[in-house]
Amino acid sequence: MILLTEKACEKVKYQLQKRGKGVGIRLGVRTTGCSGLAYTIEYVDKYEAEVDVINYSQKDFVVLVDLKSDVYLKGLTMDWVRNGLNEGFDFKNPNERDRCGCGESFRV
Repeated sequence: MILLTEKACEKVKYQLQKRGKGVGIRLGVRTTGCSGLAYTIEYVDKYEAEVDVINYSQKDFVVLVDLKSDVYLKGLTMDWVRNGLNEGFDFKNPNERDRCGCGESFRV
């Protein structure tokens, strides 16, 4: 199960409203970087049960995970953080063993 903090939920709802469409977001991982994997987020207009797993649902949106990434994201907490002039989603993943120095990729 994936958990979104209140700040992350507010940001996702805001972005979906700003887009004017969408049922939620899809989280995943892709191969990249010096540690091997990076998180991906994309807005979803529709989804199929054969491709996605619903990990989080509320009345405003759903959080989907593609089937390949589900094993890497179990227990993930997603937050929205602001550090100085930078802001963005922050991922706390109990499956991470290591993260690269720049913070862009991780290893399980």
